[in-house]
Amino acid sequence: MSADIIIQYLVFLIVLVIFSIPLGTYMAKVMNGEHVFLSKILSPIENLIYKIIGVKKDEEMTWKTYLSSVIWFFFIGLGFLYIFQCFQDKLPFNPQNIDAMSWHLSFNTAASFATNTNWQAYSGEAQLSYFSQFMGLTTQNFVSAATGIAVLFALIRAFVRAKSKTIGNFWVDLTRSIIYILLPLSVVVTMALASQGVVQNLSPGQEVQLVEPIAVDSEGNIIENATIDRNNNVVFVDGEKVEDATIVTKQFVPMGPGASQIAIKQLGTNGGGFFGVNSAHPLENPNSLTNMIECTALLLIPAGLCFTFGRNIRDKKQGIAIFTAMYIMLIAFLSVIAINEQNGTPQLAQNGAVDIVSTDYQAGGNMEGKEARFGIVQSSTWAAYTTAASNGSVNSMHDSYTPLGGLVTMLQMQLGEVIFGGVGCGLYGMLAFAILTVFIAGLMVGRTPEYLCKKIEPFEMKWAVLVCLATPIGILVASGIAAIVPSVADSLNNVGAHGFSEMLYAYSSAGGNNGSAFAGFNANTPFLNTSIGLTMIFARLLPIVGILAIAGSLVQKKKVAVTAGTLSTSNAMFVFLLIFIVILVGALNFFPALSLGPIAEYFSMIS
Repeated sequence: MSADIIIQYLVFLIVLVIFSIPLGTYMAKVMNGEHVFLSKILSPIENLIYKIIGVKKDEEMTWKTYLSSVIWFFFIGLGFLYIFQCFQDKLPFNPQNIDAMSWHLSFNTAASFATNTNWQAYSGEAQLSYFSQFMGLTTQNFVSAATGIAVLFALIRAFVRAKSKTIGNFWVDLTRSIIYILLPLSVVVTMALASQGVVQNLSPGQEVQLVEPIAVDSEGNIIENATIDRNNNVVFVDGEKVEDATIVTKQFVPMGPGASQIAIKQLGTNGGGFFGVNSAHPLENPNSLTNMIECTALLLIPAGLCFTFGRNIRDKKQGIAIFTAMYIMLIAFLSVIAINEQNGTPQLAQNGAVDIVSTDYQAGGNMEGKEARFGIVQSSTWAAYTTAASNGSVNSMHDSYTPLGGLVTMLQMQLGEVIFGGVGCGLYGMLAFAILTVFIAGLMVGRTPEYLCKKIEPFEMKWAVLVCLATPIGILVASGIAAIVPSVADSLNNVGAHGFSEMLYAYSSAGGNNGSAFAGFNANTPFLNTSIGLTMIFARLLPIVGILAIAGSLVQKKKVAVTAGTLSTSNAMFVFLLIFIVILVGALNFFPALSLGPIAEYFSMIS
C-alpha cells in the first residue's frame, strides 16, 4: 500500500479527532444547561417548547418514569410514521402520485426509523412521497437520535450523583439534544451539501435528454457494442439489425428535499438514504468534499460524546480511555478492510494474468461495487465508519466486498455497535462493557468491582450482561429462524456461503440498529419485513431498559473512596482489557455463524 493511500486514510482519522474534541465540550455544556454561544437565540425557543408541552425543566424523574416516557414516545412516533406511509397517497406533497406502502413494509420502515436503524427495504425516490420523507423519516432521524443522547446523559448523571433518586428529565434532555446539537449541526451540513450540488427542493422529478442514446433489450439490459442510427430508430450490432431493441433517449432525475435529510441521517447515525443507492448517488454525494463531510459526520457526535462523558464526570481521562479503546478498534478494522480491498482477490488477478496493483493510471484492487469517483480509500473508510457507527449509509455496495472485508463490516455491527456506535447508544453500550470489564477484573484480584467510584453489584451486572448480549440474541435467534424458512432462500442474490452472508448481514444490521445491507438481498417480503422489524425493536429497547435500570440503581449509591487497590479505569491496561472483552464476547457469540459465511467463502476463494 503506497504512502499516498495511507495519508488519505490518516486524513479521515485525524479530521475526526480535531472536530470531535470541541464538539464534546459544547455538548457537555448544553446538556448541563450551561450558557453556550447559541443560548441567546435558542433559549427562548427551548422555554417556549416546555411551555407548550407542559414540562417544568427543573422537575426530574426517577428511572422508571424516565423509561416510561421513552417507551411511550417511541411507540407514538412509530405509530405516526406507520400511518403516514400507509396513507401517503392521500396526503400532500406527493407530486409523483406514489402509492401507499404495504402494511408489512410500512411496519418495517416505521420500526427502522423509530429505532435509529434506518434499514431500507424500499427505494426512497420511487416509493416514498416527500411528505413521508420529511415529516416522517426526517422527524424520526432527529428524535430517535436525541433519545439515544438523552438515555446516555441519564446514565452519566447516575455516576455523578450520590444517594439520589432522580436521573434528569427525558423531555428536557430530548429538547436540548435537538435544538442545541442536532438542529444547528444539521443546518451547517445541509448548507455545505447543497452548495456542492446535493438536491434540495420540493419540485417533482424531471425528465432530461441523454447526451447519447442507449439501446436496451426486452429485459432492460444495455446492449453492448450497439450502434444507433441518426434518427434513433434502428439498432445494429456488428452490422446486423437488432429487432427487439428499445432506444432510450431520456432519463428520469428525482428531485426533493435531499440535503436536509442527508445531513441529519449522517449526524444522527441514522443512515436512511434519500435515494435508493444511498450516498453512492451523485445527487446525494456528488464529490470528494461532500464525501469527506458526510463520512466525518457519521462518527462526529459519537466520538465527541466520549469527551463529553469525561468532562461531565469531572475526570477527562475516563472519557479519553473510552475514546482510545473505540479508536484503536476502528483503526484495526479499517486496516483489515483497506488491505483486503486494495489487494483484491485471486479471481480478479486471474493467477497473475491481470495486474490489479494500484498505479497512477488505475485504482487497482477490488473496484467491484465501488464508485469510480471515490475509489477504494474513500469507500473502505466509509464502510468502516458506517458499520462502526449505527448508521448504515453506504457509498459502495458491501455485497461486492472481499470475504474478509465484508466480514469486518458484519463484525463491527455484531459487537453491539460500540466502536463509537450510534448517537448516545454507542457510548452507553460501551459503558455496559466497561462495567462487565471491571467485574471480570475484580474477580481476578478478589475485590468488589467498582467503576467511577460506584460499587458494581449483582443488579448492575445482570443488566449489563443483558445490554451486552441484546445484539447477539437478536441477531442469532432471528437469523437462525430465517435460515429454516424456505421462502427466505428466494430473497438471496447468491447461493452457498455468500448467500448465507447476505442473510446474516441483514439480521446483523437489524440487531445492531445499523441499517446497511448486502445489496443483493431482497428483504421486501412479509416475513422478512416483519421479523427484521421486530429484531430492530428488540435490539433498541432492551439496552435502553437495561441502561436506565443500571442508572436507577447507581444514582442511589454513595460514592466509595479511591484506594491503592482500586482498579484504574483510565490507563492503558484498562483500555486493553476493555478491547479484549468486547472482542471476546463478539468472537464467542458469532464465530460459528461467521464460519458458515465469510470465513468459508474466504477459504473457498483461495483454495
